[in-house]
Parts: sequence; structure tokens; C-alpha cells
Amino acid sequence: MTEKTFDAEAHVSHMAEVMGLAIDPAWRPTVVANVATTARMAALVLSFPLSDDIEPAGTFEAGR
Repeated sequence: MTEKTFDAEAHVSHMAEVMGLAIDPAWRPTVVANVATTARMAALVLSFPLSDDIEPAGTFEAGR
């Protein structure tokens, strides 16, 4: 199976249309760069192998 490459530019275009967002052309490269960076970070997290019997950690609450 061939892995698809994430296209941040296409994703931003699609989501802007779906959500009815107008992205200022001056900001578009920055938005695309941030979406691409977020996708790379998510890929790192998703690539970490976990056993099926791993339980989620408890919720941390700062002391009052």
C-alpha cells in the first residue's frame, strides 16, 4: 500500500471552503506552513508504537 503525502495547501483550500473562511492572501503561506508543521508533529505522535493494553494516563491538576 502506498502512503499518501499530506498536501497542506490543498487541505487549507478545502477547509477554508468547507468552513466558509476567507484567508487573506498575505497570510495564506503562513497558514499553510502552520498546517504542514502540525501534520508533521501529528505524524511523529501517531508513529509511536503502543501496545493494545496501554491505559491512558490520569488527568493532571495543578495544586491550589
